[in-house]
Amino acid sequence: MRTITSACGREESVTLRRTESSDAVEIDGLISPSTLAVFGRVNVIHVLEKTNLAVTVANEKNEVLAHASFLDYPIGDIVDQGHWEPFLHKHFCAEKCTPLNTLFLHLFVAQPSFSSASIKEIVRAVFNVTTELQYICLVSPYVSVLEPALEEIFEPLKRLSDPAPQCLAFICHRHNHCPRLHVRQARVEDLDDLTQIFAEQSKELSESYGPFSLAELIEAPTEERHAAVCESGGTAVGFMSVSASVHLELLKDCFELRVLNGLCKPQRADQSPAPRWDHMEDEHARQNQTSTPQDVTEKQENRQDPASMAPGGPSEEPNAFCIQLFVIDKNYEMRSADFLPYIFKLFPDRDFCVVTVPQLAPELPLLYSFLRVAPHPNSTLRRDLYVYHRSGLHKSFEVRRASSADRPAVSAMVERLSQHEALLEDLDGFCQARRDPDGTPVQAFVAQVLSQVVGILIIRSEEDIEFIRSHYNIENFIYFSHHGYEEHAQMCHFALNPIFQHYAKHFLKEGLRLAHKSCLYYRVYPPQNIQKRSCVHPLTSVLNCTVPIRPRRQVAYPLEELGINAPSRLITQDQAPYALNLVSRKLTMEPKVTINARIVLVGASETGLSFLEVLAFCPHLQFNNITLVSTHGLPGNHDYNHDNNHNNNNHDPGFLSTTHAYSSRDYGLLSLRSCVNVVTGKMVSINREDKHILVTGSRVVPYDHLILCTGQQYQVPCPTGIDTSQAVSKLQTPASSHRRYHGHIPSNLLTLNHLQDCVAAQRWLSDNFVELEDNAVVYGSSIDVYTCVETLLGLGVQGSRVHLVVLPTEPGVSRFGDPRLERALERALEKAEVRVHRNCLLARMNDGEHPEPLTSVSFTTDGQPLCLTCGVFINLSSKEVDYDAFKSINDACLVYDGRLVIDTAFHTNDPSIRAAGPLTKFSRRYHSSDRCSHADFNSGEVGRDLAATMLPLFDPTLEPDVGPPPDGDRLIPDYTQAKIQGGRLPGGYNYLHVTKPSVAPPAGGTSLGRDILTGRVETGNYFCVHLNRYETVESITCLSLKAFPVSNYLCLYGKHQLLLNHLSARYDEGLIHDLYSFFRERWSLVLYHDRFSDFELELQQILASTSLQDHDSASVPELIRQLVSGGLDPPEDPMLFLQEVFEKSAGLAALRSSTVNYLSYNRNHLPMYALPGL
Repeated sequence: MRTITSACGREESVTLRRTESSDAVEIDGLISPSTLAVFGRVNVIHVLEKTNLAVTVANEKNEVLAHASFLDYPIGDIVDQGHWEPFLHKHFCAEKCTPLNTLFLHLFVAQPSFSSASIKEIVRAVFNVTTELQYICLVSPYVSVLEPALEEIFEPLKRLSDPAPQCLAFICHRHNHCPRLHVRQARVEDLDDLTQIFAEQSKELSESYGPFSLAELIEAPTEERHAAVCESGGTAVGFMSVSASVHLELLKDCFELRVLNGLCKPQRADQSPAPRWDHMEDEHARQNQTSTPQDVTEKQENRQDPASMAPGGPSEEPNAFCIQLFVIDKNYEMRSADFLPYIFKLFPDRDFCVVTVPQLAPELPLLYSFLRVAPHPNSTLRRDLYVYHRSGLHKSFEVRRASSADRPAVSAMVERLSQHEALLEDLDGFCQARRDPDGTPVQAFVAQVLSQVVGILIIRSEEDIEFIRSHYNIENFIYFSHHGYEEHAQMCHFALNPIFQHYAKHFLKEGLRLAHKSCLYYRVYPPQNIQKRSCVHPLTSVLNCTVPIRPRRQVAYPLEELGINAPSRLITQDQAPYALNLVSRKLTMEPKVTINARIVLVGASETGLSFLEVLAFCPHLQFNNITLVSTHGLPGNHDYNHDNNHNNNNHDPGFLSTTHAYSSRDYGLLSLRSCVNVVTGKMVSINREDKHILVTGSRVVPYDHLILCTGQQYQVPCPTGIDTSQAVSKLQTPASSHRRYHGHIPSNLLTLNHLQDCVAAQRWLSDNFVELEDNAVVYGSSIDVYTCVETLLGLGVQGSRVHLVVLPTEPGVSRFGDPRLERALERALEKAEVRVHRNCLLARMNDGEHPEPLTSVSFTTDGQPLCLTCGVFINLSSKEVDYDAFKSINDACLVYDGRLVIDTAFHTNDPSIRAAGPLTKFSRRYHSSDRCSHADFNSGEVGRDLAATMLPLFDPTLEPDVGPPPDGDRLIPDYTQAKIQGGRLPGGYNYLHVTKPSVAPPAGGTSLGRDILTGRVETGNYFCVHLNRYETVESITCLSLKAFPVSNYLCLYGKHQLLLNHLSARYDEGLIHDLYSFFRERWSLVLYHDRFSDFELELQQILASTSLQDHDSASVPELIRQLVSGGLDPPEDPMLFLQEVFEKSAGLAALRSSTVNYLSYNRNHLPMYALPGL
């Protein structure tokens, strides 16, 4: 907060912040005739959409006192936005103004009394946050007199031509408002000024640099160690200690330094000192990481600042110096980069400045211009390395349109990058025809420093913008109607020398200006999509400059039935999935918060993936150190369609049931691989003291925050060992569900848990089983055994060869919630000649002999023992916590009570370790049954809640979690999203079951309410909707021989039956004969729209805010409470009474208006609804 004084002497505490779209109404109200005279007619929303930087001054009540918008070109059409620089240099004395150091004021409004104070604060803030900015110009075709506040800070530009253009031309200089800090050698007399700064930041400094003596650093400078201060008004406000001693060997062991020549001098005189950036390995794209030997790990541990240690005799001459200590007053920290020119002069023979910082420390403004070096996957050093190259001091970074003469330089720059051939082909296409082979307009731009090409950007016009708008939530970041179709572009290629990475946003900003574009999209395709070639290096630069765009849930339309009322083919066409990133003009100067904390997630379960999804789609946060440890790596990162001789067109073989949380297409839309490091393997140990985990292969993965989401898996069954040659019943058999199998696992015993297991099983069966005559034994008791049998039948295995062996289950418990479905499956299995054996326990494999290969299995039953020969044994018997995960947890002394014990904030008894999902259970202190666990809830919802509890640790815009009240900490969280299960069952049935999450399912399988049921299981058109006593949908069960739109039906859960076109009344009147047809009718399509839930909330807000004049201005909810509590005489028909009262209020018109606006705004998806005037 700052304090400003009005012209009449009134003081006001204000905040300067970036302008939000919600400020537009107040800003519009501040526009005066003098504003119009200088800036012309202004559409505020349009200006905010196109502005590069917009600043608002708001008081403590968040009322707008003033606003200013800044763009990278002059106002109006006095000059083309791509050619303002030569125009300004020709007609005015502004030869130092460049696109890098100049912005143009396009709008300034303020409350008259605060106008002068506000513009000064805004200009000071803009210069302060924009390091390279030197000039703010006001160039307008509207010739008028400036208002006094602007005259105070702007001075006229001297005109060079006669006659000069008819326009206003004024300039504001940095040195008048936020001068650069003067940097000099530190002196002993600076101690008094610095001591106070050090005292205010003592805790942060001790954590970052350890013990130090400020006096010694100042008093004893040497040729290899120097101390500098920056001063403002004669007072020292910052201090920096630099040294030529750098521990290069340790840094090489811990970080990827090949790109930087190992921070050493070139070995040959003809080598360029510039970095070999073709070696840059993007840490966000690495897969299958490995660790260094243990001796390297030991060498890394317990080091506090390796950059400042003795060099230890490197074999090459060092080419770097390091920052040992740095501190600056918080009011001047944005000017930290002013130190850099001075300290490079102290080491004229060194090209790199390096600094290491603790990973948990917030990123300093000094580091905004530095390049963060990727650590080795196994590095246990708890610091991050940042590097700055001397060449980065050059301010002659220029962006211009590419020409054919640039091709040799571009070719030399990118020759060692992947997909560089595609880049050069598109560059040639631009130079020759300005179009790509498809005829789409292409534009290419190069970045150069001192006439040397250091970057290339190639974009093409975005021809699929309607598809993008309808499939991705770009409207969370832009007002689509304020961007012309021709203003959208797609990034095809981007390459920038890493020493100029801090200019990446400026490079993109200039590309947008020169191309006359306002939005630039970058698509990240899955690795198996080899047709989409894009050369982007370094990827981290692009991801840091852009925001990730969430994909939108799509309506499954009955296109044939809709006919001409169906959405456009541009929307419904099928395209290869890709993740989308966006940078618009207003995002080019929007900073991100860098998070270097090491977040390690163990387990690629649905809970874990939903947790990663939330973190990956935080637009203002840049997570640099997220690591996933998973047995099979990241789901969706494998190409199952192009492996060897197997051409499977379906990524999911179908052996296991599904929760419809993530499909192979969803993985492509999310592209988590772009922001997550992946370690393929199993966790085998947790070292809580040193904060690292051990992964198979003796690989070490250090962490600051460890998240355990391993879930539960089917375990290899442990035979009871009973000799079935003797008559032993199952009831006499010892329980073996928790015994671990230690023997040899036969190659034809297949335990299926993951998609990768299923793909491998399908290949093995195709190669080794399908064409033979042996039996297949499927062993288990869950729905997965039925989906597995159906898959075997689909592979061509005869039903007579399949034996379904079912484990004992609790009496009265149905796997499908409806005995009719059980009976239908029994008939389907019988028809397919599949033999079913119930209530069996595995006794022996190969009669106790060596089980390789497995040729026979025996079981104990309620009657005679069962002995079967088999060519393959598919195990889906019992889900338990993986033994390696359990042993790691138990050996680490984490509380384990049947499952890993957590509290409601996901904490274990170690504050650095959290856990979620079926692996866990709530502590016994909570008011819940002993079996309460995350397994009872929707896994995706649990994962998102986990992310929500952790984000306050990293996001400065969120308030820290203060925890629940003392009594509230005894209650488990309230999860509301549905539990979902589906799959393809024997008989060709498509199955879906959606139900309310519940810790203890009610007796009888359903709660109070009623069923709306059509069809029969025998005819394959069974559809049952269960309404609870409040008449909302509580469960959905579908069993159909035809495919149905699952995503649509999932939207029905939780909806009131009145919203479903009076479902109960129509059903009772006999008007609904087939729910499949009913929910395919046109009226229902709006329910499946992804923004319908937001529309519902809007209508609820209208109801809550509508005042009913005849009832003391009470709102509708208040009137309902009065009716229920007896405070109001109950009418004969309460519903009719409420309807009549509401129709007399202004709320009805508001509801109608909101509905029309919703349908109009989303007409691209919902053209089948009629609108007034159409």
